[in-house]
Amino acid sequence: MNYKSTRGGAEVTASQAILKGLADDGGLFVPAEIPSLDHSLEEFAAMDYRQTAYQVMKLFLTDFTEEELKYCIDHAYDSKFDTPEIAPIRKKDGGFYMELFHGSTIAFKDMALSILPYLLTTSARKNQVSNDIVILTATSGDTGKAALAGFADVSGTKIIVFYPKDGVSPIQQRQMVTQKGENTFVVGVDGNFDDCQTGVKKMFGDKKLAEELAAAGYQFSSANSINIGRLTPQIVYYVYAYGQLVKRGEIKAGDPINAVVPTGNFGNILAAYYAKLAGLPIAKLICASNENKVLYDFFSTGVYNKNRPFVLTNSPSMDILISSNLERLIYMIAGNDADKNSRLMKELGEKGVYQITEEMKARLSDFYGNYATEEETGARIKSMYEAEGYVLDTHTAVASAVYEKYRAETGDQTTALIVSTASPYKFTRSVLNSIDGKYDAMTDFEMADTLSSLSKVPIPAAIEEIRTAPVLHKCVCGVSEMEAMVKSFLRM
Repeated sequence: MNYKSTRGGAEVTASQAILKGLADDGGLFVPAEIPSLDHSLEEFAAMDYRQTAYQVMKLFLTDFTEEELKYCIDHAYDSKFDTPEIAPIRKKDGGFYMELFHGSTIAFKDMALSILPYLLTTSARKNQVSNDIVILTATSGDTGKAALAGFADVSGTKIIVFYPKDGVSPIQQRQMVTQKGENTFVVGVDGNFDDCQTGVKKMFGDKKLAEELAAAGYQFSSANSINIGRLTPQIVYYVYAYGQLVKRGEIKAGDPINAVVPTGNFGNILAAYYAKLAGLPIAKLICASNENKVLYDFFSTGVYNKNRPFVLTNSPSMDILISSNLERLIYMIAGNDADKNSRLMKELGEKGVYQITEEMKARLSDFYGNYATEEETGARIKSMYEAEGYVLDTHTAVASAVYEKYRAETGDQTTALIVSTASPYKFTRSVLNSIDGKYDAMTDFEMADTLSSLSKVPIPAAIEEIRTAPVLHKCVCGVSEMEAMVKSFLRM
């Protein structure tokens, strides 16, 4: 299994694609072909998470030996997750909520970023890389902390995270700025997530900077979802969830399910689409947006237009107007035509807008897009708590509210797997204010205590450990200063 860029160029191995992160031409690596699952759905129902991970990932990472891949999986999905299932599924109010927030940073990014450091260091050994790997990452809130936790003090790596200074929750920010590790560097940017992401992509594409890094003994790689080392592990939890629903008797092997995914950078829902193409019986992929509804508008009209006001919402990890992973889908619906995809991405870069053809739009029939307003999101948190005593975070509430709209609009009663991407403890203020405005005067940590008593769920270790942790990262910069910050940290 080789990988090629969505914008052309020579094929590379999986380990080379993981090391590079972004292709030399600025494109994203995609599998040369999507492999088919080589076990029956009944067999997956009998597997635990690690076993499922191996059987799925071996199909995509074919230059890893069995020993190498099992080493990566066993070291990623261990006691850092607070539940043996890794991704438990709760049946609530007509849907099945797959909780992906039981890792060390209480967000779904842990599912992929727990394994990426192992995949990356294994890839470096396989390709005789002697440079230190510099992980360069932009975050809208969750990727940053999960990547920092994964790479902290990993030999042969350094990690630099840029986040929008005023665009993450207080808990998200505190998780990042208290991160320990001699090889970690965190910078707040005076701008939004798209500014951070664009700045990072610019550095990846800068040939002169790459030469300077190489001379200093470094090379860039990415921990963002543009890295196929992030995308491949995400395919696993859809296969695992389906197997668990079969095991529990909620569905029969072969029955269709719908996947409902709160979506920002489009990596998570793309992984579900890859799972579908590999043979998992997913019927509809329901793409849930917040008020930054660029994806809803795209699925509705075939026009992708980022030229609009950027809205700061209570679901900040979805506050994104340039959904990078969508390029992988565009490439596919363009018939794997790298030239056509490149033209569209050039239009996006130059004009901020592109339009797909009617033929391409017809290939999006597996997807349904909708969005939830701030009011609808808050109302869904409140109604779920009152009906089930179950507390959703703001991102999962967007997905849940959109699923309600989908069901009302279509009458489709297909079993729904709703992706729960973060713990409500990451967004205590927004969550508690949705349930009852009387909590607003509390501090964030007082709110965590209150949330624990309301939800009957213990406060996660990730929250307890930052209550008194010292702030270690205080750097702030403008968008134009991002490269200078990188050079300063690397002492170049």
